[in-house]
Amino acid sequence: MPVQDQEPQGFSGSQSEPAKQPRGLVAFLSQPYSNRTKALILALLLALFVLVLPSPYVIESPGPTQDVLGRSGSEPVIAIKGAPTFEGKGKLLLLTVNAEGIPGAPASGLQTLIAWADPHATVLPQEVVFPPGQSRQDYDKESKKDMSGSQDSASKQALAFMTKRYGTDTTGVDISMHVEDIGGPSAGLMYTLGAIDKLTPQDETGGQVIAGTGTMEKGGKVGRIGGIRLKMLGAKRDGATWFLAPAGNCDEVVGHVPDGLRDVRVSTLEEAYDALTKIGQGQASSLPHCTVAPSGKS
Repeated sequence: MPVQDQEPQGFSGSQSEPAKQPRGLVAFLSQPYSNRTKALILALLLALFVLVLPSPYVIESPGPTQDVLGRSGSEPVIAIKGAPTFEGKGKLLLLTVNAEGIPGAPASGLQTLIAWADPHATVLPQEVVFPPGQSRQDYDKESKKDMSGSQDSASKQALAFMTKRYGTDTTGVDISMHVEDIGGPSAGLMYTLGAIDKLTPQDETGGQVIAGTGTMEKGGKVGRIGGIRLKMLGAKRDGATWFLAPAGNCDEVVGHVPDGLRDVRVSTLEEAYDALTKIGQGQASSLPHCTVAPSGKS
């Protein structure tokens, strides 16, 4: 008698596995929400996703200041060997700009959105600020190189100025400069003025807080820099009442000087030093403001 396979009692051969429940987005779309509600929720989720993604923009804002007559960490910003030095009561502030979205460390979409709404911040495409393809290592290297070059130029121009203006014998005089976590070339003018201040017995600042910016070029020329409007905000924030501005930046300065800050246009180291001494002596009312020449008529 042939043996037949028998199903256990209570088992149905036609029974199938339980249907899988939808998950994730499919589950959400299957919910009994109105199409309008679903669209709104999806839009919000998409917006949140975009806000956490890296942004192709650089965010610039007023950075920290540094008194070049003071100390950075445990070391003096300006150290001089081979000549007597003198201390004053005022401050000479170098100015910086904070940058988020530098190579290797992009800003988020949320940071960029907040910066767009901040009147004290500037948002620029990355390609406007940094060369395409620049790495974080290259950026740091270039920034340090610019700062080192700025300090070397400031030392040379300060010694040349002392020789020309005061007949000082600067043979064997060594000036070194140290500042932490700041790069770029734009502090050259303030480094130079700080070195001269330390080498002269008079207190050029007269106890006041004076800020400024500008590269220090050959022949004592003060060069144009970037981010000057943000630097003026940093100067005002940290107590400066005077601001030495490169003549080459006057088109950006006019109409943007914060209340309580007085701008002074300078083109050369001699102009900047004379302005500094007049400020310290309380005779600065006639110092030139930045102005913009009227455009010619066609």
